[in-house]
Amino acid sequence: MKYIFVTGGVVSSLGKGLTAAALGALLELRGLTVRIQKFDPYLNVDPGTMSPFQHGEVYVLEDGAETDLDLGHYERFTSGKLSRLNSLSSGQIYESVIQRERRGDYLGKTVQVIPHVTNEIKERIYQAAKDVDVLITEIGGTTGDIEGLPFLEAMRQFALEVGPKDVIFIHVTLVPYLQAAGELKTKPTQQSVAKLREIGIQPHILVCRCDHPLEHTLRDKISMFCNVPVKAVIECSDVESIYELPLALQKEGMDDLVVELFGLKNPPPAKNLWEEIVRRVKNPAHEVTIGVVGKYIELQDAYKSVYESVTHAGIANNCKITIRRIDAEDLEKKNGLALLKGLDGILVPGGFGDRGTEGKIAAARYAREKKIPYYGLCLGLQIAVIEFARNVLKLKDANSTEFAPDTTNPVINMMEEQKKVIDKGATMRLGSYECALTPGTLAAKAYGVESVRERHRHRFEVNNAYVGALQRAGLVVSGINPRRNLVEIVELKDHPWFLAVQFHPEFQSKPNKAHPLFAAFIAAALKQRRAKGKPSAVKKPARKGRKA
Repeated sequence: MKYIFVTGGVVSSLGKGLTAAALGALLELRGLTVRIQKFDPYLNVDPGTMSPFQHGEVYVLEDGAETDLDLGHYERFTSGKLSRLNSLSSGQIYESVIQRERRGDYLGKTVQVIPHVTNEIKERIYQAAKDVDVLITEIGGTTGDIEGLPFLEAMRQFALEVGPKDVIFIHVTLVPYLQAAGELKTKPTQQSVAKLREIGIQPHILVCRCDHPLEHTLRDKISMFCNVPVKAVIECSDVESIYELPLALQKEGMDDLVVELFGLKNPPPAKNLWEEIVRRVKNPAHEVTIGVVGKYIELQDAYKSVYESVTHAGIANNCKITIRRIDAEDLEKKNGLALLKGLDGILVPGGFGDRGTEGKIAAARYAREKKIPYYGLCLGLQIAVIEFARNVLKLKDANSTEFAPDTTNPVINMMEEQKKVIDKGATMRLGSYECALTPGTLAAKAYGVESVRERHRHRFEVNNAYVGALQRAGLVVSGINPRRNLVEIVELKDHPWFLAVQFHPEFQSKPNKAHPLFAAFIAAALKQRRAKGKPSAVKKPARKGRKA
């Protein structure tokens, strides 16, 4: 069993998660089984109750665990499905330690960070490492943060326990370029590594984030001051697409180095599947414009998995996707619907709260009446049902009890088991549930099977008391949960492509295997663009002719 620990220094948001994911992808290509986990130093039990503005999206795993968005990268880049064992916060650790103390598990001993907290952390590593060749563990935060010190101490202890031949430490660090000096500066990296070494951890590999080439003289300097071989100083510059990162790290020889350090014999692959993925991302044949109508639109990470899934669907359709981000509240303003003109498809993602609700409803109506492909996710389904009930069934006050508790037509209401819930954390309908598909529908055609399992995160559902009337009026229920007869997918008959789901399909899409519904949505948008006589081929930049 081999272990890799990924730390970060200097500043946050350096891309530790993407580095871990890309390395995992490269090791899988060499025939190794890989699993990745994330340790977060915050005291929240999980990010489920955090604001998207502060933490980005909440990524939901198969078993219902609410996790950091980095676990989305892990699942998109590697083949294994993760579980709650792959996500650990300080809040979980201290909660477990305190529960053990209250039960008397420590036999009256004084409970301390060392060894009780660090032992709890190490136990999670052992648990997550079962049945794989390599476990990659990303440590959230930056080196030197007081919150992260117990994790780093646990890593130091763990490396001592399993032996140096089975552990690699990778440190992701910033090598900034100072415009005034006209050069890259290595001192932040030196200081960051020095802090790690004070703790007792010597990095084996340095991944240097920089926006200028890392020349040999600088690599030599970093090597000498940080006590790592020159070949272990890896240049990692910004890339146009995150899916270029495995190729960039491979070019730097990072996977070769890891295999060498572990003493493994796994050869590099004859063909790297990421080459074709990147080719399709950078040189697509077609193009469409998709409007994403949401309430957290100014923050990229709030809908991270949605945007990535759209990209995957573009890869599947050999299509460039131009995303037009539309704040739902702007659609509620005078002439706000003008923002929807020229779109080839409209997507309404999930969310909570009533801000921007009427704007989303207006977007769904616009898509239905203008025959524009519509794709609703979670709240996007509830929005579509409310709009249909108001404007087709003529139930003018139709609404969700989340937004209007006293509505006389609650076409969307709180699930029965949720009504007595007091705690906010981890209490929603979470995780994977079955969905039986109606033959002949858009959903069934896209999936190509009779039944699927998809991940959920919600408290509200379509009110079954209205399902009959909705269906008679033309709303097709194309997917249900067979155990509880819950509406999971709706669509329209008399529309080119109008489909909405109660679940979150964006959590099961990969760059080499786009989610079927996302792929079908983009295919429909492309077909719609062609039907309207708009050019679908990507415009190539004109070549400059030679002077005579």
